[in-house]
Amino acid sequence: MGESLVGKKSFEFAIRVVRLYRYLCDERKEYTLSKQLLRSGTSIGANIREALQGQSKKDFISKMNIALKEANESLYWIELLSATNILDKNQGESIWNDCNELVSLLVSIVKTSKKTSDESE
Repeated sequence: MGESLVGKKSFEFAIRVVRLYRYLCDERKEYTLSKQLLRSGTSIGANIREALQGQSKKDFISKMNIALKEANESLYWIELLSATNILDKNQGESIWNDCNELVSLLVSIVKTSKKTSDESE
């Protein structure tokens, strides 16, 4: 079975976040907000991977919901880094767009999963 789209995109996003974190620490000397983004941005994929190996439909939905919360938190940190000019406009928009795409995918997955779970009960 192939890798899921959301799994692949979340892993690619985590790579971007790690690289951004290194840049922010090394070049911008920003440690606090970048660490918050590192935590939430890499947690998305970890929770998706756990969800894909979930023990039940409920477990899957729960882990995907956690991934969604982490993605929303990541959007917050990206917006804050952009609003304070720690990230320039292009950097902020680019990574924000990637994260927002993950949010959209996760919202769709959670809604569909809840609907199909409710129908099977």
